[in-house]
Formats: sequence, C-alpha cells, structure tokens
Amino acid sequence: MRVIDSASPQPRPGERAAYYGGPIFGARAASALDIALLTPPDDFLQSLPPELTGRRIELTTAAEARHLRRPFFAKPPSDKSFEAGVFADGSRLPALPPDTPVQVSEVVTFAEEHRLFLLDGAVHAASRYARFGRLDPARASEAALAFAKDAATGAAPFLPSAVVLDIGLISDPDSGDEHWAVVEANMAWFAHSYAADPELVLDVVLAAAGPTADARPADMRFVMPA
Repeated sequence: MRVIDSASPQPRPGERAAYYGGPIFGARAASALDIALLTPPDDFLQSLPPELTGRRIELTTAAEARHLRRPFFAKPPSDKSFEAGVFADGSRLPALPPDTPVQVSEVVTFAEEHRLFLLDGAVHAASRYARFGRLDPARASEAALAFAKDAATGAAPFLPSAVVLDIGLISDPDSGDEHWAVVEANMAWFAHSYAADPELVLDVVLAAAGPTADARPADMRFVMPA
C-alpha cells in the first residue's frame, strides 16, 4: 500500500486508490483519483423510526435555530462546519451562514457510546468509544451488540453499503430509565477505529472510499460531490 498525498495526488498506471482522511482534501483527492466517497445523507436521523432514535431530532438551518429559546444539542449533520455541543438557546450558536444545515435534538445523557462499522447492512466491526461523554475505548459490550443488529437493519435502507453508525445508551438520571438509541452516522473514511479490529475496519473503509468503477449503482446517490 502506498500513501498518496497532496504532493503526488495521482496513482501510478494500473494502481487502485482508496482514501482515508478529512473531507476537504478528500473532495479534491476523489476527483484526482476517481474515488467514490460514500457519505450518509444529512437527513439520515430524521428518516429513522422513533424507536431507533430515542429522542426528538430535527434538521433545520442556522437562521431558524437562532430563534430557539430552550436548551438543545446541535451539530452539523455531516461536515464539521461548527463544533457540536449543548447550547442554552439559539443565540449561543456560533456565527454561521443563515442557510447552514443544523441538526437539533433534545438534550440527553449517553452513559456509553459505541461505533459500528457497517458493511452491506451488517455490523462488520465495533468498539466502545466513550462513557458519559469522556473518551473510553474498549471492546463493544454484549448489550451494545444486541441493539446494534436491530440498528443496522433499521438504518440500512437510508445509508450507503459501507458506513459508520454510532449508537449509545441514553440514561435518565431522574427516572433511572435506560434505552439504546442511534447517535449518528459518519463517513467510514473519516472515522476513528478506537478498539475495533483494524483489519475489519479497513474492509469498510476500502468499500466506502474506493474506485468509482467499483461503486454499486445503489450507492451512487451517497457519493460526495467533488
């Protein structure tokens, strides 16, 4: 395997290229290397049934979110245009173009969070990555893997064939209730593997960011524009 960087963004004759890295350079590299970067759609979470999300979620714009007068969690749906976090109200959002997509959800506590690398709608590799918001990589728990099967099946129609799906255990300190939910979807080619098997993770990365000629027709609607 040869690393292709900005100084030499062209494959050699007969060489097949894949990509792992950030979306800004990735957009340029994908065009130069004829790579199809599979990306989950912005409205993915809104497409899921409530039993998989476990909380209220809406996709809006920065202009509309500024009118919110309650605490909420906000993040960019797919890119990294601003840092995700809890905001006391809409006036606390960072300066953004008015039409910037913003995903808004009610504030919840995730007791633990796990990363799933999905391939063809099934869990191919998995790892815990956080507990109560703090980085804490470890092997995925049996409870997480049990929910992961249902989450992968329910999410598959709305995602590319190779992608990352994050799930978490929502904990309500007042009622003591706990339930699993989908946190978000991410690009496999821009996702940390944490404690997951790196060889299995690589299978998913190569499928999510390989030659355009190898991309499945059903995946073409998920290809990030160059």
